[in-house]
This record gives sequence, structure tokens and C-alpha cells, in this order.
Amino acid sequence: MILNKNKTSVEGNSNDEGQPKSSNPLSIAVKDESLGHTISDYQRLIEIPGTELAIGSLVEVSDSGVCGDVYGVIRWIGIPPGISKNVLVGIELEDEPSLKNIPLSDGSYNGLRFFTCHQGRAIFVTSDRCKTDRRFTDKDSYHVGNKITNNQEINFGAVACPSISGSVPPLRIHSSDELQKICGKFKGIQGHHNSCYLDATLFSMFTFTSVFDSILYRSPGPKDIRNYRDVQKVLRDEIVNPLRKQLFVRSDSVMKLRELLDQLSSVSGLTCEEKDPEEFLNSLLSQIMRVEPFLKLSSGQDSYFYQLFVDKDEKLTLPTVQQLFEQSFHSSNIKLKEVPSCFIIQMPRFGKSYKMYPRILPSQVLDVTDIIENSPRQCFLCGKLAEYECNECFGSLQVGSGLECTAFCQQCLVTFHMHAKRNNHVPTKICIPKDFRIMADHMVVPRVYMELFSVVCIETSHYVAFVKSGSGPDAPWCFFDSMADRKGEQNGYNIPEMTCVPELTQWLSDEGARSINETSPNDKVLPDHAKRIFCDAYMCLYQSTDTMMYH
Repeated sequence: MILNKNKTSVEGNSNDEGQPKSSNPLSIAVKDESLGHTISDYQRLIEIPGTELAIGSLVEVSDSGVCGDVYGVIRWIGIPPGISKNVLVGIELEDEPSLKNIPLSDGSYNGLRFFTCHQGRAIFVTSDRCKTDRRFTDKDSYHVGNKITNNQEINFGAVACPSISGSVPPLRIHSSDELQKICGKFKGIQGHHNSCYLDATLFSMFTFTSVFDSILYRSPGPKDIRNYRDVQKVLRDEIVNPLRKQLFVRSDSVMKLRELLDQLSSVSGLTCEEKDPEEFLNSLLSQIMRVEPFLKLSSGQDSYFYQLFVDKDEKLTLPTVQQLFEQSFHSSNIKLKEVPSCFIIQMPRFGKSYKMYPRILPSQVLDVTDIIENSPRQCFLCGKLAEYECNECFGSLQVGSGLECTAFCQQCLVTFHMHAKRNNHVPTKICIPKDFRIMADHMVVPRVYMELFSVVCIETSHYVAFVKSGSGPDAPWCFFDSMADRKGEQNGYNIPEMTCVPELTQWLSDEGARSINETSPNDKVLPDHAKRIFCDAYMCLYQSTDTMMYH
């Protein structure tokens, strides 16, 4: 479904098939009085008079027990010609209901098209049948301790999720035993209506790291949108702080953010459709919060994430992110102007199904030294300060053929390029800061590393996440699924779950990955969590511990 609340106009006339009949108990009895009319004969409204409901409102439609309540979003409001007392409401349903003898449409009514959606997802009802969707309001509930009763318990489970203001630091867990104690069901962010892309990404961004926290506290500037503080408050007080304080965020809190994103950005369908994490990030970071892009490229472009584009190497059976990362930057011939605080890397795959490599090993540490423009580097032969770079030497050696092998001091450059296969290479000068050049003879040239803190995975259109619960090589990992279990059927609720994965640190090591790859050539015999992180990785998130907001 496309629920763009900014689009309130009625689309052009159309003689669509599947015209609703007046026998529909959910439809207003228009009879023959409006047949033969055009859309211009309908008096269009933006809101239902005397109510808070308007185009874009989430509503439930009661039907006196005929088919039970159904839920959706208002897409059109108007008064049919000749029936001045009745207001007609066109609603796009969140699910295709299992109803018999009740005609549904694709946004057409009486042969006229009022909006567009999938066939079987539109109904037209009188305004008196519409009321605010109780699942996304706290008016019909009350709190007792950490329990919640009445409608909220039915719709979300008996776990309260009060708003928490102020500043709450991220969680820091140092051992698997400590992590195990906070894991379990009803932990993390509760999923609801295709929200897993957003749940997994938000959980990765805020639970155990502060690298994105500037979003939560930056004051609005003159170029920010009018609703900047509204979005920031919902994100901080109703999602991030409850997540860090009580390790649970109910899905109606997330829906408030989804509604704001849907209204305020150009990315439509964020309240119900399947989306990708990068669509959510583009909506939140770029269009609404106007976060400074993390990646500043030598090409002059800026970006929030980096898609790996590489030619497949048949010799690589288990490529690492480090290898693919270096190949991609080398082939594109670009560099970063500065070390980013966060580096979000998208795996070489196209869509939700096609994967270039069946398995990829997420590198626990990403060496970015050689892709930072004019960063001090070591000569790979003698270890002294490198003064030249030769991109044509990339991959020229069987051992040590990464980007570090493209840096040379002047003497080693001449010696290495005396070989017949390399004497036609064209090296380039590395611009070294003058202050560093003076100190270079008395120090080891440092390398710049970034630490993996999350891997977002996808399998059959469902996103989950592995997230590191602290900093350092020994910090334990947890697995998060916002829809790990479910209570009830169509009108039930999802149960999120956090699971401690103590084996993950070993699996991500070179030795552990090699062992599990060789002993389990068939994906079906891989341990479930190992299969997900090696086979289903969609996005790897790295952070620089030197440039994070605070530690």
C-alpha cells in the first residue's frame, strides 16, 4: 500500500472493473442518485466535520458484528451529489480482509476512481462508521506499575512503554553472562505491519552505541523543517530512551515515528509497506533531521552509506568485507576526505534475493587507512613513510595484495618498479601534512581502524540484526528479531526477542569462519545464527571509536 499523507488530491476519472455493489454492508447506500456523475460533482473535504479525522488518519471501521472491525488509512473524504447529509470516506485497508460477499475495490467507487491501491484493499463507508484506530492511542488504557490493561493489552501485550525524557546513555555490556540476563521475549522493539526494516535498523543504531546520538540532541537551525522537534522528541523520548532504559519499545510508539516520516518525507508507504533500511535512513537522516552525511568522497559527493560494487572473483569462497571494500574503492578510484564517525556498508547484492557471493564474512575491524585521501601511510616494503601510491600494483602479488601494497617510499617505488611487469605503472604523489613528515622518522605511521557494531540481515523479506553489546574484541553479541513470535492471528500482536549469541565472536574470527565454512559446505547444516550472518548479511555498520559523540 502507498500511504502518502501529503497526497490528498483525487486522481483522474476511470471506468474500472470491480465496481462495488450497494449490497456491501460496509458501503454507504448511494443508490442511483450519484450514478452518471463525475468526480467534480462530489464535494471534496480534507477532514470529517466535527472530528479529528482527516486524510491520512489511521482509522478502524466498525460493522456491527457483520465482519468485525477492519483497519486502514483515510485516502479520500467527500459528499456525494444529491446526498448532502452523508459524508463518504474512502479507506485503504492495511490487510486484505477475509470477507465473503463484501465487494472491495482498488480505490474506485461507482465507476469513478478516487484513489489508487491494490485490488481488494479499498472500502467506502459513511463517516459515522470511522473512528481513530485504538491501537495507536493511549486514551483507552491505563497503567498499573509496568503492566497495561484494556485495549492496549489486547493489541500489544501486557507491557507498558511510557515516554522517557532527558538523556539516557546507551547500554554497555561486557560479558555474555551479563548480556544473557537482559535477553528474552518482549525485549527490543516490537514489530508491526512490515516494520522490521525500521525496527532492526533503529535497534542497531541506538541500543549499545552513541554514534548516532547527535540526532537526538541537536537543536533545530534555520534550515530545519518546522516539525524537526516533533520528530526528534518521538525518536528520543518514545523510542531510544525507553529502549535503553527498559529494553522495550511498543509498536505504537514506533508507529508515531513512521507516521511523521510518511508525512514529512518523499518516501511513501512507511506506515505499512515493505521497505529497505536505506529508504528509512534516507527519510530520517537526509530529508527530515538533515544530518551531516557521514561519508565525504573525493569525487565531491556526500553519502550516508556505501554500496559495494565489485566484479565477482570465482577464487573467493568466503570473501571478507575488508576485501570487497578495498576492491570496490579501488575500482571506483575514489577516496574519503576524512575518517567518518560511522560507516554503513551495503553488501554486493541486488534486491532482496540476488547475492553476488553465497557467503560473506563481516570483518570485525575495518582498516580504512588506505582509502582516506592524503592520509599518512607506510611503505609496504620497508615500513617508512610512504610518499607515492601506485593503484596499478593492487592485486599484483599473490600474498598481501590489498590496498596497503599500493603505498611506497621513493626508494622502494623505484626498486619495485624495475620489474618488467611493473615498469610502465604510473604512480601518484601522496600529499603528506608537513608536520607529520617532520615527525615520521621518530614514530610508527598509525593505521586507522573502524569497529563492526552491527550486521543487519535479510531473509525472505524479513530484516533482523546482530548487534555488539559493547566496544572491543571480546564484547558479546546479541541477535534481535522484532517479530520473533506472535500472539493471536490477524488482530494479534508481535513479540520481539533478544537472544545472546556467545559463539559469534569466534565465528567472525578468520580461523573460526574458515573452520565453519569448510566443515559446513551446505547452508542447511550451518547453525541458524551462523547461516544468517554469513549468508543473509545486508548491511554492515562500523563506527570509529575516536569520532563517536561520547564513550
